[in-house]
This record gives sequence, C-alpha cells and structure tokens, in this order.
Amino acid sequence: MDAAARATLIHTRLKSVYPDPKPALVHRNAYELLVATVLAAQCTDARVNTVTPEFFRRWPDPAALSRAAVAEVEAVVHATGFFRQKAKNLVAAANILVARHGGAVPASMAALTALPGVARKTANIVLSNALGINEGIAVDTHVRRLAFRMGLTTSENPVIIEKDLMPLFARNDYGEINHLLVLFGRDVCKARSPRCHSCILDDICPKIGV
Repeated sequence: MDAAARATLIHTRLKSVYPDPKPALVHRNAYELLVATVLAAQCTDARVNTVTPEFFRRWPDPAALSRAAVAEVEAVVHATGFFRQKAKNLVAAANILVARHGGAVPASMAALTALPGVARKTANIVLSNALGINEGIAVDTHVRRLAFRMGLTTSENPVIIEKDLMPLFARNDYGEINHLLVLFGRDVCKARSPRCHSCILDDICPKIGV
C-alpha cells in the first residue's frame, strides 16, 4: 500500500473515532488562539487553559498587550515554562500587530511567521482554526511521531514532514488532519507505549521505529 492510499484510510478511520475534532486550546478569536498556541510550546494544552483566562482578563486584545510590561506578562505565564522568552515574544508580537496590522491578527502565513515566536506550526493552527484558511498542516510532536510511524514521511524535520503530508490529504482537511493525529497520538499512538494491540490502524500501519 502506498502512502496516499494509507493516508486516505487513516483519515477515514480516525474520523469515525473522532467525528468532530476541535482544538483543545480554549479561545474565542484569532488573537486568543495565537497567544494560547505560543504558550503551548513545550507545555500541555490543559495547563495553558488554566493560564489564559487571567491573561485575557488583563490583556484582552493586541493593543492592551502591546502596552504591557514584560515582567507582568512573565508572572502570568510562568506556569507554561520558558516564560521569559514567551512573554518577550508575545509583547513584541502585539506591538507588530498594532503597528502593521491595525491591531488585528493577519490572515497570511507570511505575516504570521514574521511575528516573534511564531513558526509555521503556530501559524497553521491560527489560520485553520480561527480564520478558516487551510495553508498547511500543523506539525507538532504528535503529528511528527505518527507521520513517521505510519510511513507517511521518512523525515523527522517538521518542515519536510509538512511538505510530505500536504499532497496526501485534501486541502480542506488540513486543519482536521492535525486534530485527528493529535487526539489519536494522545489516546492510542503514544510516544513510549503505543497501544498497537487495540489500534484501528494496526493492519495498515508499518509501525516504523516501534
């Protein structure tokens, strides 16, 4: 079975398990999802969701965040780890949003990845989930692990993995593919002890590296 055929089956089967996949990060708009996704780097979504209510109470939009003292932001996001860099990047990004984009989150990959602390993964998540734009497939730790195990890529480089995955799925499904793989990676195809014996993909998965 080639990668394209396997990808189609993976999508169909995972969709049967997770019929309505959605991001775990709680957000109400593109700004909130951008902040939450930046904070989620090297941190669990669940922990980020405990931090963001206070964050958005203090800084409800880019204009408010652009005026914040970095030290105050550090104190609020401390629990997410790497808090100094995250706080610095978020305040700097807010200043750019105000100065260049009228205080709004831009709807383009180029503009988003020009923001401090925002790489393609974060930009893809914001574009697909908050702005309805499927530019690419967000490759986080789960997607990276599953794509390699399932023989959809031979690389461990997120940029190359994304390029390998995109031709295998319909553009309209890019955002959904990320959610499905993340959910399945958390529930079944875990990093250290994948549950292959009870996996709905067992018969088509090459189990590379397992």
